[in-house]
Amino acid sequence: MNIDTLLEPYRTSGVNLGLDRIHNLLQKLGNPQAKVPYVHVGGTNGKGSVCAYLSSVLAEAGYKVGRHTSPHLIDWTERVCVNNVAIDNDTLTDVLQQVTTIAKADSTDQPTLFEVFTAAVWLYFAQAEVDIAVMEVGLGGRLDATNVPEPCLLSIITSLSREHWQVLGPTVVHIAREKAGILKAQRPVFLGNIPVEAQGVFQERIAELHCPDYWIAPAIATEKNGQPWASWQGFEYLLALLGDFQLQNSALAIAALQELQQQGWDKLTPEIIQRGMAKAVWPGRLQWVDYNRQKILLDGAHNPAAAAALADYTHYLVDHSDHYLPTITWVMGMLSTKEHDQIFRHLLRPGDRLLLVPVPDHDSGDLPGLERLAWQIMPELREVKVFDDCFTALENSEKIDEHSQKLTVLCGSLYLVGHFLKQLQFSQ
Repeated sequence: MNIDTLLEPYRTSGVNLGLDRIHNLLQKLGNPQAKVPYVHVGGTNGKGSVCAYLSSVLAEAGYKVGRHTSPHLIDWTERVCVNNVAIDNDTLTDVLQQVTTIAKADSTDQPTLFEVFTAAVWLYFAQAEVDIAVMEVGLGGRLDATNVPEPCLLSIITSLSREHWQVLGPTVVHIAREKAGILKAQRPVFLGNIPVEAQGVFQERIAELHCPDYWIAPAIATEKNGQPWASWQGFEYLLALLGDFQLQNSALAIAALQELQQQGWDKLTPEIIQRGMAKAVWPGRLQWVDYNRQKILLDGAHNPAAAAALADYTHYLVDHSDHYLPTITWVMGMLSTKEHDQIFRHLLRPGDRLLLVPVPDHDSGDLPGLERLAWQIMPELREVKVFDDCFTALENSEKIDEHSQKLTVLCGSLYLVGHFLKQLQFSQ
């Protein structure tokens, strides 16, 4: 039996936030989560990068560190790592079978797919006897399946913007209330890019729970030997991940690691932190790949804030380089639930080409409708075309301006990026 088959019965439940089912399931499994000290990472964007930094440094220090992130790009095993190595398929299948056997025995209130998977993660980390886990929130925070009370070492809120508003609430204040739900009594919380209108929500929750709170400013960009470095409160380190937003993400990670060192994780010396930060890897976010004799930039950019960050990177790249043409070819697929107009407004500029594609196996946005919307928002586009898949679009991209240096970006959905990387992996 494979992983998809095991999880299939739980797909119909969709998004159904709540803690009763996951707590009931974990209790029947012997409360494995109680054996795993963990760092909880929530927020809108930047969660994965912060998790990558933390797990890289903790592993470099010699700790056995588990990491849980979502969604995956290629397959389920990516979501569960120990010392930055993904769990193997057989082991994940085995631990999921242990969980689903328990879950099926209770027919009163079946857990969701994410709850089943999260329970399996806790069980695996307990069985593997990890020293510490880095747990990324799945959706929201307050009612997310990762939100167990103990033994949480600290919480991180990376950023906050309007995302998943259909579930979490229509404004950033509503969303902040859900994100603030991961704060734990008297445990430190580190906060990054929080809009002014949402800060009061966190301050109220911090006061209620008596949490030591640290509002972390971005690091300062520097350079050494032609490589991007950063400095945060005098601590210098190589910035392994691309994009100006990594100044904020990396500073959050550094601050959290220094707090862990104060809590007794003594191996987290400045030298270890510096080495571990330099080794951080996070695929699918500003990732360069070679495809059919051209370099392509991959990025999820699935919400307005992520699109703004991608725009900052790509627009600066073409505007300040003699290497690239001043316009960009966007190969883009988006889910129907996303704020398409805002994403277009951040990314598209006069003269750009937009090649729209579906997101395989997901509820894609209506492509003819997106085509009309793109023309309305940016009438000065060079062209907008619709394709059946991203590979056909990329072949079209290659044929245009083949003698010029151009920037081609595949973006709009992590599911689309994952589909591309999976096919690329199979073709190599």
